[in-house]
Amino acid sequence: MASALAAKMGFNSLMRKQARNFNVRICTMESDMEFSCEVKWKGKDLFDLVCRTLGLRETWFFGLRYDIKDTVAWLKMEKKVLDQEVPKEEPITLHFLAKFYPENAEEELVQDITQHLFFLQVKKKILEEEIHCPPEASVLLASYAVHAKYGDYDPSVHNPGFLAEEDLLPKRVINLYQMTAEMWEERITACYAEHRGRTRDEAEMEYLKIAQDLDMYGVNYFLIRNKKGTDLLLGVDALGLHIYEPDNRLTPKCSFPWNEIRNISYSDKEFTIKPLDKKTNVFKFNSSRLRVNKLILQLCIGNHDLFMRRRRVDSLEVQQMKAQAREERARKQVERQRLQREKQLREEAERARDELERRLMQLQDEAHMANEALLRSEQTADLLAEKAQIAEEEAKLLAQKAAEAETEMQRIKVTAIRGQEERRLMEQKMLEAEMLALKMAEESERRAKEAEQLKQDLQEAKESERRAKHKLLEITSRAVYTSPGLPPDSMPPDLSFSRENLSFDFKDTDMKRLSMEIEKEKVEYMEKSKHLQEQLNELKTEIESLKLKERETPLDIIHNKNTEQGTSKHSNFKKLTLQSTKSRVAFFEEL
Repeated sequence: MASALAAKMGFNSLMRKQARNFNVRICTMESDMEFSCEVKWKGKDLFDLVCRTLGLRETWFFGLRYDIKDTVAWLKMEKKVLDQEVPKEEPITLHFLAKFYPENAEEELVQDITQHLFFLQVKKKILEEEIHCPPEASVLLASYAVHAKYGDYDPSVHNPGFLAEEDLLPKRVINLYQMTAEMWEERITACYAEHRGRTRDEAEMEYLKIAQDLDMYGVNYFLIRNKKGTDLLLGVDALGLHIYEPDNRLTPKCSFPWNEIRNISYSDKEFTIKPLDKKTNVFKFNSSRLRVNKLILQLCIGNHDLFMRRRRVDSLEVQQMKAQAREERARKQVERQRLQREKQLREEAERARDELERRLMQLQDEAHMANEALLRSEQTADLLAEKAQIAEEEAKLLAQKAAEAETEMQRIKVTAIRGQEERRLMEQKMLEAEMLALKMAEESERRAKEAEQLKQDLQEAKESERRAKHKLLEITSRAVYTSPGLPPDSMPPDLSFSRENLSFDFKDTDMKRLSMEIEKEKVEYMEKSKHLQEQLNELKTEIESLKLKERETPLDIIHNKNTEQGTSKHSNFKKLTLQSTKSRVAFFEEL
């Protein structure tokens, strides 16, 4: 009985404890994370926990977004999480995304993780066509995205077809041209090969530097109506407020920079903006829902704060972060240079090894040929010696036969006392014997000369054999070859490298030199921009003949018209803001 009561009390305690917590799933651009949160937690408590988990310090760009009915909302930092209109089912799903965009990514984004998160989010928006991107810029951006993923281009590794499974271009761009996947890959790879030597962080930053010049980059659009009831689009971004026609999200009709706006407020669905110039009338517009007005106000306040913050001296925290980032970049630069030197030395050693192997093969071939020549010489000498021995034996045999003939002639002479007929026969035989003896003597002399010649040939063969053996010994003695210019002990048999020769001290002189390089990069910015524009024009020219004009979208047509007129995002903004605030307000109300 007592044990059952204790178990029940423990269960009730566990239920009360669980009731004080709730689960949240945070979706980032790379992965999902789950946290157990206390009921009393405010939005800031959860947001800070996510930032600490990611190692993110540039928190002012980001927020936690959730879906609500047919729109979106951002988690408020000062209110409890459960008191907001977040989804009620657990785990509560929130998206960790960039809420505000920098004016200049290279100057403002300090941490690598901040840059990486922006890169992933902007790439996703371009591929999903939330940001309009012209075809030539799409190819160049795709090449930087490939470099960020695969590193330096290596033709031995990155074979044709290695991008077949990659999602690199917007579907609109692919459908706009009569080009196969292989043709697109060929052009992307050609650009990718030119980025050799860049790190992943540098490739991502180059991507953002190109993307931030796109007309729809960083703009949040909202459907509004002016006093006349005309449907318009309100664009909110890092520079200010922009008014667009519904079918043209690229070129605003009028713009209001944040430094010209004094106050922003709303009442129900009506939104009121007070210009800094008090002589100028306020201008108002209506949105579709109260919830949209709340979202517009949040984005306006956040972008305005960041706009003013950029134009003030950096806080101590930001100064410290930038100093740390500079030191880290300097350290990475030195490390990269050290690795490049190591790589260069290794490549040189590999080339020396290949040369040694080639030379060794050459020496082995020479030794093999010398062995074959020696074998042939030995065979020739044996054959000549055998012929000389045969000739000598034949000469001895002929000499013996000549002696026998001479003996026979003497015997015949002694017995020549026989009859005349017998004498005549004997004389005839003697004559024949003399002729045979003479012939045998000549043949013996000829055989003797032939034997002498064979002896000379045998002597020459032995001399050739001696020279071949001498050459073989000389080749064998030279088998260990050292490359010119390299000491014999510069490369051990296992091709290992001495770390002492590759070490590098991180000194103040390196920091000063790197600082000078950074300054030099700023001076070269305009030249790089010119090169980028030339690169984009070249890409556009290459694929222009394959374009299907009938598939162009209205935004494509507007972009082409702006390009022909030389109108860019920044030039148009500058042109619009040259007009007086009063005239722009009047223009907005008359639309």
